[in-house]
Amino acid sequence: MSVIPAVSREWHLVRRPQGWPVAEDFALREVPVTAPAPGRILVRNLHMSVDPYMRGRMNDVKSYVPPFKLDHPMDGGAVGEVVASAAEGFAVGDHVLHGLGWREYADVDAVHATKVDGSIAPLSAYLGVLGMPGLTAYAGLFETASFKEGDAVFVSGAAGAVGSLVGQFAKIKGASRVIGSAGSDEKTTLLTGKYGFDAAFNYKAAPVAEQLKEAAPDGIDVYFDNVGGDHLEAAIGALNVHGRATLCGAIAQYNDTEPAPGPRNLVAVIGKRLRLQGILVADHYGIQDRFVSDVAGWLRSGELHYDETVVEGVENATEAFLGLLRGDNTGKMIVSFTG
Repeated sequence: MSVIPAVSREWHLVRRPQGWPVAEDFALREVPVTAPAPGRILVRNLHMSVDPYMRGRMNDVKSYVPPFKLDHPMDGGAVGEVVASAAEGFAVGDHVLHGLGWREYADVDAVHATKVDGSIAPLSAYLGVLGMPGLTAYAGLFETASFKEGDAVFVSGAAGAVGSLVGQFAKIKGASRVIGSAGSDEKTTLLTGKYGFDAAFNYKAAPVAEQLKEAAPDGIDVYFDNVGGDHLEAAIGALNVHGRATLCGAIAQYNDTEPAPGPRNLVAVIGKRLRLQGILVADHYGIQDRFVSDVAGWLRSGELHYDETVVEGVENATEAFLGLLRGDNTGKMIVSFTG
């Protein structure tokens, strides 16, 4: 058994954000660390994830995941090294994926820990391309949107952890055209360069509907929505008859204090016989093995590329989260713990 530290630092939510979160909504606190009880493991976290869905959990509202409790540690995806084990099948030195991020050391029920292999991919990849964002992209495109070869695909938030993979998955599987939107010219260059999108536009440069029409003159068959708002309205206008949209996120609205207006052209859904369907990744763990097999193969072949934006230090985790909401990241936003 490794040496167990006396204390661990962890982030607590201390106030419900009103609109955009601010530093004062969070507190970094020290808590004592003890040896794990039977059936549990103590994990030194190496990397943790910050994700857009966490903003919704900061509100005290009923949703598909419970809200964060005030004055309790927040949680989320993390990968780390087992430093003490009281659970069969887990040994000191094993690397595991689990759901107790936002802290340096995690006391984890072994039932909720999954061993990961750092020789297949960097450990941080299990929080992104081989993790929840990757499965979200894969299931959202192939299951929810029923993608088929020859479809034209539009992805909003296309330089993010999910969107960047959706576009590449579509290209690999034979999309006729892939268009992405992002929030800077640098990101659009990345989309059409490294990620192989056919077209991309900066949604801040001109109205989304105008830019999408120019990028997809023959319309689109699939829309993968990470943004909501004007992007969803533009996509409804551009979708062809029997088009499909996967509604994954609405980051443009997460910090609004008033309800956002819905798309003004919803009546088009009727005439075009469109299908707009939401996705929760938890509904798709049954295809996990197929997802990992396909994506690992595409990584090995060099067909698939991914990026990470890494922020060092647990003390900077909330700033990384706020940066994610601002769109500072390219690809997956990761917080790595040093020392």
